[in-house]
Formats: sequence, structure tokens, C-alpha cells
Amino acid sequence: MADVAGVVRAVNEAGRTLLPTAYAGARLDEVVPDWLSAAHLGVGSSDGDPAGWIGGRSVTAHPVRGLDSVAWWLVDDTDVRLAREDLRIERERTAFLSRASSTLLSSLNLQRSMDVTAELAAENLAEAALVIAPSAGPRYPVVTCLRGGRAVSRQLTIDPDSVPGLGEALQGFPPVPSRWIDPASCPSWVVPEGFGEVGSVVVTPLPGHGVPAGALILLRTTAQNAFGTQEEIFARLFAARAGAAMSAARMYAEQASITDTLMRELLPPRLHRVAGVDFAGGYRASATTERVGGDFYDVHPAADDTGESLAVLGDVCGKGLDAAVLTGKIRNTLHALLPLADDHAQMLRLLNRALVASDGSRFATLVLASAAREGENVRLRLTCAGHLPPLVVRADGRVEEAPTRGVLVGVLPEVASTTAHVTLAPGETCLLYTDGITEARGGPFGDVMFGEERLRSALAECAGLPAEAVVERVQMLAAEWVGGGRHDDMAVLAITAPRALGYVG
Repeated sequence: MADVAGVVRAVNEAGRTLLPTAYAGARLDEVVPDWLSAAHLGVGSSDGDPAGWIGGRSVTAHPVRGLDSVAWWLVDDTDVRLAREDLRIERERTAFLSRASSTLLSSLNLQRSMDVTAELAAENLAEAALVIAPSAGPRYPVVTCLRGGRAVSRQLTIDPDSVPGLGEALQGFPPVPSRWIDPASCPSWVVPEGFGEVGSVVVTPLPGHGVPAGALILLRTTAQNAFGTQEEIFARLFAARAGAAMSAARMYAEQASITDTLMRELLPPRLHRVAGVDFAGGYRASATTERVGGDFYDVHPAADDTGESLAVLGDVCGKGLDAAVLTGKIRNTLHALLPLADDHAQMLRLLNRALVASDGSRFATLVLASAAREGENVRLRLTCAGHLPPLVVRADGRVEEAPTRGVLVGVLPEVASTTAHVTLAPGETCLLYTDGITEARGGPFGDVMFGEERLRSALAECAGLPAEAVVERVQMLAAEWVGGGRHDDMAVLAITAPRALGYVG
């Protein structure tokens, strides 16, 4: 209790325990903290009950005014205040981890994930952060970031064991406590330029999906408090999220690389003149989001200028990746059967047996075309297996159907086929195509098939054109007919007898 002049009138036993220097007759501002003395002089204000710290304890002071004095009841609420502070910190950390997860998972680029990890850690967990990715050699990808700065990426030749716990962290082992790491033992590459003297270090692994994603190093200067146990635990929680993001980005990069390699093998090849015969091809998948599908073509060059080159165009049942897988199998099988290219029927029989033996539920149609230069002409052998017969464009604009028929492959135990022999004069073209062209629906009403008659009319206008021009013309007309509508895979392959040099059309 103190009077209005700020003189202590009385102190009970609990008050003396909390304020051991307080006694009756002492001046209040000499025996109590400033916040309580100021509150005594301002009793009656509407700011609420004052609170502060006394001897390491949190205290709330509740005044009771008398006629000429004020009795202060001091309530120790240290545990409540600490609990509230812990709750506030926990909420902030939870919110940070949520934001960090969203930011880290917003990109599947590994370098970007490493940069974001370092920047978030430097801004929220330490004064500087380093992210080190695993490496098979002595050079490691390292991203460094100072608080308030941007991430800097480097490739460094380092010894992970030069930093206590780093070698183990890169292998996914649990971190060593920060107090076990002597800051002075950190090599120079760990300390960013202009950072100052290192006062505290945390090294923690970045867990991945089955394989460690890397390690995180956090630094504080001597001017800051050393990392506490709870801060180390929080750093590991952040590292778990960062490691998951980096691991996902690495897996995506690996899968993308594998997919790109497979796509290169599945996509139709670029065609050109082979042994005096012009080849040109065009392919359009059924969906704009897909690069491969069930239509395919290949050209296997002749061993010399006098031999036959084998062209293949086919259509596998289905669409998308599943069809592309069977396409790849057929292409590889035909490549293995090239020594039998002189006998189309035998090639088709062996291909059919291979498909029936592995999966009798999938089938394909295709056409084989062996082409060889014979003087100025090109001699063709054409064999269909359940496929649309090739069309031949003569120099005068006539369009003929090659007289070849056959059974599709992959269903029946045996297949039969007939081979047609066709000769192309200079400027004449043989077109192989899939039903994605003729069955393409569109036109004025959007549901009419392009049809064989429109294809024949288009080809009649291509008399004398090079192989590439024929392919471009057919593809353009089919695309215009479909417009923005849905369509099947489309593939065309043109085989042309080139005109002699110096010809003027």
C-alpha cells in the first residue's frame, strides 16, 4: 500500500517476498519497478491493470483506491503469460510452415526449390542459410543466402566431413545438437562474405522420398542468441517440408528426362531422300496435350543406292501412351526383322506371332512399302495388313488405289496378305495414310467425315509436287476440316520419284 505522495504505507509478507527491498516509509519509486511506480501515479486511467516483470516473474497489478492511498494486489501470472507466448509462437511457426509448404511446392524445378529453401530459412530461422544437395563426386551444388538477400548458387569442391554433422546429414542420418558444433571449426566456404563471426550453427538433413534430398546449414552471429532446443526442432520441421519439395522436384526432373528420352524413341523420325527416293511424313496426335499415340511411320534406308528402302506406316488400336508403347514394340520388332524385308508376307507372319504371344488383346494395321530407284523411276512393293490401301498420284493427276489387301496383325494365329507392285514415274507419289485422315469429322456441320473422295480430290491437285508438299497439303486440308474438333491420330507418308534435275514444270 502507498499513499498519493508515493510513500509506502504497508507491505504484507507476500509483497516482501516479491519486493524484498520494500518497507513502510520507503519511497515507492525506489523499491518497485518503474512500470508499477508510473502506474501508481496514473491510477484512474482507462488503460487497464498494469503488468510487467518483477524478479523474473510476470506480474499483473490490480489497484484498490482508498481515501488517501492505493492498495496494490500483485498477481503472479508468469505461467499464463508464458503459455500465451508459447501459443503465439506456435501459431506463428505453424503459419510459417504452412506458407513455406505452399511456396516450396509451387515449383517442380530443383534449383528453384533450393533457392526458396535457403531464402525462407535465412529470413525466418537464422541470419544465413546454406542448402547443399547430394553429389556423387567432390563438387556439390550449394545455395547460400543472407537474411534480406537473394540466394546465390555455386558448385563447390568440398569435404562434407569438414563441417561437424554435414556428412551424416547428407546421408540422411539424424542431426547432431547445435551445442556440439564449435562455430570456430566451420570452414571458410560455409561463412558468407560479410557475415561476421559465427556464434551458433545448426546442421540438419533434408529428408527426401527414400533418398536424402540434401542438408541445411543455419548460421547466427555472436551478436544473436544461440540456437535453442526448440528452435532446432522447428528447423527440422521446416527441413522436412523443404526436403520433400526438393525430392519431388528431383523426381520430376528424372521422370521428365526419362520421358523425353522415351518420347524421342517413340516419335516418328524426320524423313528425307534415301537412295534416290524422296520420303516425307507427317504426324498429328489425337490430343494437343500428347506428343505420341497409336499412329506411326518409319523408313529403313537401303544398304546401298541399288537396294530397297523399307517404309512402314501403321495404326495401333487405342490412343495415348498405351498405344505408343505397343507402337514402340512393333517398330522394334520390324527393325529386328529387316533381314527378311525381301519377303513382306514372312515379316508380317513373324510380327503377328510376336504380338499374339505377348498380348492377344491388342492389334494393329499397317502397310509395308519397299522402294528402290530404277533409272528415273521408283519401283515399289506394297503390302497391307488390315490397313487402307495406299493411293498413287500419277503425273496427269489420276489417283489410283494400290491393289493390296491383308489381315490385321496381333489377333489371329495366322495372317495372309497380297503384295502389289507399282512403278512411279518422275513426279509421281504413293501416299500411305491412316484412317485418322479419312475419318476426321468436321466440315460445315462438324460431324461429316473427311472421306476418301475428298482425299483423292486433294491428291489429284498434288500431281508433280515434291513429297513434302504432298504431306503438307493433306495435313492442312485435314486440319482445316476438323477445325477445333476432336479427331483420331493422323499420320501420312509420301514416297515420291524425284524429277530429274533441270526439269521445268
